Amino acid sequence: MTGTATEPARDFLARRAEAHRGWRRHLHQWPETAFREQATAAFLAERLQAMGMAVETGIAGTGIVATLAGRGPGGAVGLRADMDALPIGDATGLPWRSRNEGVSHACGHDGHMTMLLAAAECLAATRDFEGTLRFIFQPAEEAEGGGRRMVEEGLFERWPVDAVFGLHNWPGLPLGAFAARPGPVMAAMDLFTITIEARGVHAALPHLGTDAIVAAGAMVSSLQSIVSRTVSALQSAVVSLTQIHGGNSLNALPGEVVLQGTVRTLSEETRAMVRRRLALIVEGVASAHEVRATLDFVPRYPVTVNAAAPTARAAAAAAALWGEGRVLRDYEPSMASEDFAFMLNAKAGCYAWLGSGTDTPLHSPDFDFNDAILPLGALWWVTLAQGWSRGGGGTVPRGSG
Repeated sequence: MTGTATEPARDFLARRAEAHRGWRRHLHQWPETAFREQATAAFLAERLQAMGMAVETGIAGTGIVATLAGRGPGGAVGLRADMDALPIGDATGLPWRSRNEGVSHACGHDGHMTMLLAAAECLAATRDFEGTLRFIFQPAEEAEGGGRRMVEEGLFERWPVDAVFGLHNWPGLPLGAFAARPGPVMAAMDLFTITIEARGVHAALPHLGTDAIVAAGAMVSSLQSIVSRTVSALQSAVVSLTQIHGGNSLNALPGEVVLQGTVRTLSEETRAMVRRRLALIVEGVASAHEVRATLDFVPRYPVTVNAAAPTARAAAAAAALWGEGRVLRDYEPSMASEDFAFMLNAKAGCYAWLGSGTDTPLHSPDFDFNDAILPLGALWWVTLAQGWSRGGGGTVPRGSG
């Protein structure tokens, strides 16, 4: 798409910039956690309906799908934004800081919703595209699997699309830099709990019992060998212990210690191998220390994998807007996880990052979405939608490319 073709959208978004900032800051003030996004959903649905769209609510609890038809026949494309906030307090001190105690949009989902909503407003006003657009607002991205639930409830059967796209703001990348590459871009996420049961005794008489704390210490040390000595140096994996709970007396060995943590991997083969090794270590250390240990391993999110053809479309839209120099096609995947992976498992698509030009990390109480990228993200969504329809759309095989 030429620069001239984007000018009407640029002008529209410039005229509406103040209103869009107001939307984003309102959403930031009233964040809601996973599957509780009732007020958020109502805010979105009201505006989508005012744009003249067919709006379906209550999908996966609080999710929304809004459908917009273009000027002529063509394919269908899904455009997705996440809705939920985190159980993290807001320490920004800004006038639009969270009014819900202990909850904040510390990952920028307020901005993601606003960029897509702004694009929807622009596209609804101009209808400068062919085919069908599905605006998907997904609940419960933050470790609760709202994307999986939407897919399981028939998202793509009820609202068919040829491909699906997601966009996330990304601190650490220059303002407006756009990152999209085929293959794995975000890691699988699994959670585990190890419960160690011992024979607790008086701390002065440890020989009469067994020691869950010493066993836990050995287990902590041994688990670090999974990545360093089991996973190939050419593969990627993270095993992190994040919680240890045990004991409530200074004068007694506890009868139970609980360890909790997470595993992140970029391939299903490495994921399965880490799980097997984790189980062997738990069993072996427990035997050596004469305690009983159980492992509860909970798979949560799969690897987020971009298909080649939709990714090329996503990058081409960004290059048309800002030039090839602003598009990153060769970068390191993140070991963080994303439940858009469930949608990409069901339908070919692309998950892209948009540089926010800030250093405050995601999931920090000091994080606030950079409003400077609102018009950039919205314009990319518009350009992607228009380019998809004019490029012919069409069915994209799941493993395309």
